[in-house]
Amino acid sequence: MIAKPRATIEDLYRVEGKAELVNGEIVHLMATGDEPNYAAGEVFVSLRAYVRLTGHGRAVTDSAGFIVHLAKRESFSPDAAFYVGPRSGMRFFEGAPVFAVQVRSESDAGPAAEREMAAKRADYFAAGTKVVWDVDLLSPEVVRKYTADAPANPMIFRRGDIADAEPAVPAWKMPVDDLFDEREE
Repeated sequence: MIAKPRATIEDLYRVEGKAELVNGEIVHLMATGDEPNYAAGEVFVSLRAYVRLTGHGRAVTDSAGFIVHLAKRESFSPDAAFYVGPRSGMRFFEGAPVFAVQVRSESDAGPAAEREMAAKRADYFAAGTKVVWDVDLLSPEVVRKYTADAPANPMIFRRGDIADAEPAVPAWKMPVDDLFDEREE
């Protein structure tokens, strides 16, 4: 059997849609639904307002690529993020975001999903990310905030709470209720 060639970042640039480079393979990420997309968009909008107010960092939307240099992972594509590294023009961001947001789809449940998300958080922290939000719109624990210095002990934010991303995004806060679009259609 002939071994499949290891994919590269240049291969990732040619992929249509959202994907990451893990273990030398392109991993295609599922498109998201209405509510998870809305939640990620609200995080981006809030971070963008913070950037405009402070002049610090860069708010990043869904599908952006971040190149990292770990043994088993070469990229991330969070649902929203905050980045403080150099501008990269038309290329992927170089290095990990300091704050990454992963919004769960309805299929992101159960033991296998939990193991996969824990492994990805570990990779984020190994790459230099300081805070990762695990957003679960179907859970009463809507936002689980994991930090690099306490990766096994998340802070929990529920509806009615004001969530933060300290120490990654100083003084930025966001109402958890803003993650939900409650307009009548």
